[in-house]
Amino acid sequence: MRVDNNQRIDTLINQLDLSDHIALFKQFFSRENSLYIEGDQELHYRYIKALDAIEFKAPPKVADFTNSKLHLKKQGVLPFEQIFEIIKVVRYFRYFKNKNLEGIIGEWMEKFVIEEKFLEVEKYFTHDGKFDENLDETLFGLSARIKEHKANISSSLKRLTSSQKISPYLIDAQVHLVNDEECLLVRGGFNHVLKGAMIGRSSSGGFYVSPDIILKTKEQIRYINEEREAIFYTYAKEFSSKFAELLPFINFADKEFTKFDNYQARVLFAKSRDLQLIKSKKDAKIILDGFIHPALHHAKPIHVDFSKNILMITGVNAGGKTMLLKSILSAAFMAKYIIPMKLNEHKSHIGNFKQVLAIIDDPQNVKNDISTFAGRMQEFSKIFEHKDALVGVDEIELGTDSDEAAALFKVILDELILKGHKIVVTTHHKRLAALMADRDDVELMAAIYDEQNRMPTYEFMHGIIGKSYAFETASRYGISNKIVQEAKILYGDNSEKLNLLIERGSQLERELKQKHKKVDEKLQELEVKERDLKEERIQIFEELQREKNALKESYKIAIDEAKNAARAGDMKAIHRAMNEANKKLPPEKKEKVNQHVEFKVGENVKYHSKKGVIIAMKDKNEAIVEVDGMRVRVKTSQLKHTQIIKQKPTTDVKVNVQRRAGLKCDLHGMRAEEATEVLDKFISDALINGWDEVIVYHGIGTGKLSYAVKEFLKAHPKVKKFEDAPQHLGGFGAKLVTL
Repeated sequence: MRVDNNQRIDTLINQLDLSDHIALFKQFFSRENSLYIEGDQELHYRYIKALDAIEFKAPPKVADFTNSKLHLKKQGVLPFEQIFEIIKVVRYFRYFKNKNLEGIIGEWMEKFVIEEKFLEVEKYFTHDGKFDENLDETLFGLSARIKEHKANISSSLKRLTSSQKISPYLIDAQVHLVNDEECLLVRGGFNHVLKGAMIGRSSSGGFYVSPDIILKTKEQIRYINEEREAIFYTYAKEFSSKFAELLPFINFADKEFTKFDNYQARVLFAKSRDLQLIKSKKDAKIILDGFIHPALHHAKPIHVDFSKNILMITGVNAGGKTMLLKSILSAAFMAKYIIPMKLNEHKSHIGNFKQVLAIIDDPQNVKNDISTFAGRMQEFSKIFEHKDALVGVDEIELGTDSDEAAALFKVILDELILKGHKIVVTTHHKRLAALMADRDDVELMAAIYDEQNRMPTYEFMHGIIGKSYAFETASRYGISNKIVQEAKILYGDNSEKLNLLIERGSQLERELKQKHKKVDEKLQELEVKERDLKEERIQIFEELQREKNALKESYKIAIDEAKNAARAGDMKAIHRAMNEANKKLPPEKKEKVNQHVEFKVGENVKYHSKKGVIIAMKDKNEAIVEVDGMRVRVKTSQLKHTQIIKQKPTTDVKVNVQRRAGLKCDLHGMRAEEATEVLDKFISDALINGWDEVIVYHGIGTGKLSYAVKEFLKAHPKVKKFEDAPQHLGGFGAKLVTL
């Protein structure tokens, strides 16, 4: 059954023109392997992709172990060549193990634990597989004796070549090696002067003769070689015995190397030809982007979306319909076996099918007396034996009347779909395409024809039925215009009109395709711009958030410092804390004040955070404002018209300690009249800013300033009470005022 399956796969490879590609791929195997990797394909693909990510040297060419393992199982003796084949595999795994790789490859290599018995055998073999005779004293001595005897033979032959008796018969003075024997090349009649055995003739008629004088030495060498072979056999027997004990390990290494060989061949083949590794997905959808069939050179990449059940390809002769069909089937076949191919792996999607079946060649066979159509019917009958396959049929109506074939094949295709098949069909005739076009699961594609240059473009368009352009093709390949014109007349006006409609439809489709392409390019540009704007907006938003957070943090620190200052018992501590708070506040952006703004009595103004009305103007620089029932004398530079107040963004947090009234008022050194004026403004500011307790410093001195302050505080309507400050805040020289 396996042989039949391999034959079927080989036939499919030939049908799809993949023979050269697969042959190149197989050259990367270390030993002959099946294309299909037994086991979990998803796991195999993970190993292949992991191996693809690292650099490594290719494994050596290795023979199959089947016969060797069978001999070991029967306690047979392996020759050195077979023993070294096993050693090569283990040495290669040791090379990979020593790379200390991570991930699944590293975990895999950790499974190889080489026992001491194996090392005892391996040490006797050099890198190129020769037995290292230096490790055995007897063999070393025998080799030295053979070298000595060969040197004697060489000396004897050289003496003969310089002999005056023999030199006339010598064709040349060289020592020749024929059939692994040293000899001289002499002319006829040599037997009068030279005794020996003739071992060959030269192309010029000379004789290769091995002189008798070296026979004894050769016999000695033969005896020594027999002795060496006996020793070699002893070693081979010993090595085979140890390998028989290691048979489970050898079986494991053989099995794992088969898997590794499958992986590395795919990876190195893909790297050598810049191909992509892609495996089939767990569905039946096929989307190819940038696929190039390996049999084509300088071909146009294929872009096709085959998500439906049937793909029907129509259109111009020699326009690439068959190659498109082969490309779709080839991609599915190579994805199933994870064989590297040329395509865009990120945009392509290839489903999984139990089998890939092709009806491509003409099955006509004179010997078996079978017609083309009968052969096609036989092939279709075999397809009904399968399920869930990808089927490709080239020129489906081949061999019979197209109208009858259209009706027959429509029913056949319907039945094949019911069996879970996915089908690609090419046809020259429009009858079948027209019958199938009304199905939702049918995709139409047409080969595009370049009417201006009168040649196919090898491009395809979705959704239309294409024209075959038989007359145009005939003209292009040398048929006279007279014959073509007569054929058109015979074809009929109605048919020609139908073709004109099809041509016009194709032209409109091409124009629409070009417009869509331009629109897609514009949309792509807009998407790029939109993405850039989004990124810029995100950056600005993040920067704004950072500034807000920094401002809030500064505000919190400033408030905490202000609270600490208010709680401090020492006046110096208060000043220090307030200074530190001011330093930690963010720099205030001072708004430019229009120095020429004029104010009039009755205007609504804003003083700090309070709104009020101007009730009197002393001069341009000073006004009396009524705020919340209080009359306050203020500088006009501190006023604003309420009509020009700008609304602050709700997200802004603004801290302005400098505009708030201070907790203390220092009147030292002032005259009584000046002091009461300053004190009046200080209390007004304190009330507006919400302070309920302040301290006024007037000192002791002569007592006049202290008396004036007391009298002013007694008369002020907003002063609830006042008293001398505590001793640590100034004592009799200050008043603690409650508002």
